Amino acid sequence: MAELARHPYAPVDRLTSVPAPAPIQVGGNGAGGGYKFAPDEVDGVIAKWRELLEDLRNDEREAWRVAHVQPPGREFASGDFVDQGANPSGKTLLEQHQRMIEYVENYIEALEKASGKIQESEDEAEQTIAKQGQGIV
Repeated sequence: MAELARHPYAPVDRLTSVPAPAPIQVGGNGAGGGYKFAPDEVDGVIAKWRELLEDLRNDEREAWRVAHVQPPGREFASGDFVDQGANPSGKTLLEQHQRMIEYVENYIEALEKASGKIQESEDEAEQTIAKQGQGIV
């Protein structure tokens, strides 16, 4: 199928990959050089990112509708508008939303991983303390 000539004002997708999340440190765990969170605040941060993810998924559904709009009639003006403007723009909008969703999912995973390390460290410390106190009566 022949590709349509690119309209001079058509959107250009310049971000074609999803960047990795910045390093995340929760308490003393995780990679330094990025974001730092206190162990008692990380659950709230994760909750906010989950809210953002849900909003992005709702927006993605709307972007899909824009990307797949149909011309209102079978005449050249409507067809050209959809083929050269609305659909390419909508597809770029949809792709960007999908990339934002992927980024947010990756960020939530990184936050959970960093906060999980905190839990593992606390569990290990409790076990060490319990073992040390076993011989004392």
